[in-house]
Amino acid sequence: MIVSDKMNQVLALYNEGLTLYKTRKFKEAKESFQKALQIEPHDGPSKLYIERCDDYIAEPPPEDWDGVYNMKTK
Repeated sequence: MIVSDKMNQVLALYNEGLTLYKTRKFKEAKESFQKALQIEPHDGPSKLYIERCDDYIAEPPPEDWDGVYNMKTK
C-alpha cells in the first residue's frame, strides 16, 4: 500500500500529538491534532483527541494518571 505525502504528514502530526498527550502537555497536543485536521479534516482520531485534550485542559487528570481516558457520559 502506498501512503501519500499528505497522509504521512497527518500521521506525523498525530503521533506528535499523542506523545504530547501522554506526557500531559494537552495544549500542545491539541495544536498538533488541529494541524493534522487542517490537512485531513475527516481524521476521526485527531478529532477525538482534541475533545479529550479540551476535557483535560479544563479539568486535569490526577497525578497518578496512566494515560487512560475515563468517559464521563455515556
